[in-house]
Amino acid sequence: MKLTVIGCWGGYPAPNGATSSYLIEKDNFSLLVDAGSGALSKLQTYKQVSDIDAVLLSHYHHDHVADIGVLQYGKLVQSYALGNEEILPIYGHAEDTQGFAKLTHNYTKGIAYDPNAKLELGPFVITFLKTDHPVPCYGMRVTDGESTLVYTADTSFKEEWIDFAKQADLLITDCNFYAEQDGSKAGHMTSKEGGIIAEKANVKELMLSHLPQYGQKSQLVIEAKRYYEGVVHLAEEGFIWG
Repeated sequence: MKLTVIGCWGGYPAPNGATSSYLIEKDNFSLLVDAGSGALSKLQTYKQVSDIDAVLLSHYHHDHVADIGVLQYGKLVQSYALGNEEILPIYGHAEDTQGFAKLTHNYTKGIAYDPNAKLELGPFVITFLKTDHPVPCYGMRVTDGESTLVYTADTSFKEEWIDFAKQADLLITDCNFYAEQDGSKAGHMTSKEGGIIAEKANVKELMLSHLPQYGQKSQLVIEAKRYYEGVVHLAEEGFIWG
C-alpha cells in the first residue's frame, strides 16, 4: 500500500497548498480519500484525473470536499476532449442528504456507504468509526491484507480511537491544535491527543495532519513525541509513505 499526501491543511490551504486529501494506491488501483481545496491541482502531479478509480469522503465540510466540483468538471472536460465517459464512483455517507446529492454529476456517481459495514474498494477493505465533529463524519481503517492505515478525519478526542487504531502501521490524526489548546468544541484534536492515541494503540508510525495555519508546525511533532515513542511525521504535500 502506498500513501501520498495531496493536501494536509485544516480550514483553508496555505499558499500553493491544499486541504485534506490523500491518495492510496495498490495493484494499479487508485483511491482518493477526501478532496479538499486545491487538491485537484496537487493530485495531477501524481495522477491524471482519468487514473482515479474511486473517491471516498469522510464528510462534507468544504475543506474536505471543495474540489469535488472541479473534479466533476475535469471528468466532463475529458469526456469531450478524450472521449472518456467512464463513471467515477464517489463514496460518501448519506446522513447529509444535500451533501450526498452533490456527488452525482455527468460522469460521477454518488454511492452511499454503510458506516456499520465493511466497504471493499479494489484491493482495500475499509471499516468506519463515527467521529466527534459538528457534522456527521467518519474516520477510516484501510487495509490491503498486508498493511493498515487509520485516518481519523475530523474529530475531537475519544477513547474509541485507541481500539480502532490498534496495531496500525500508520495513524493519520487530526492535529488542528497545539498541545495546550482545547480543540474539542471545534471537533478537532491536539498534538498531545494524537500522541496519546498512537502510544496506547501501539501503532508503528504517526502522521499529524489537518494542520493549523499559525505557529511553528515543528512544535507539533515535539509535543506529540512527549506522549508517543514511535516515529512521528508532520504531513506535507507530496509526502509518500509505504
